Amino acid sequence: MAMKKSYVDKTICVACGVCTKVCPKQAIIIIKGCYAKVDAEHCVGCRKCEKNCPAGCIEVREG
Repeated sequence: MAMKKSYVDKTICVACGVCTKVCPKQAIIIIKGCYAKVDAEHCVGCRKCEKNCPAGCIEVREG
């Protein structure tokens, strides 16, 4: 079974930090105040970041 992981489109991310607050595994950080980055080792694919992102820049994919 493939793992689900979150990916961030850095070109539309506004670094608001909502994803960092809703992630139950603290798998997302904001890089230099510019964009979010997901730590694939800690992401469990729960989709909380994807569902709560106001910019719509996070997508959960297989693999």
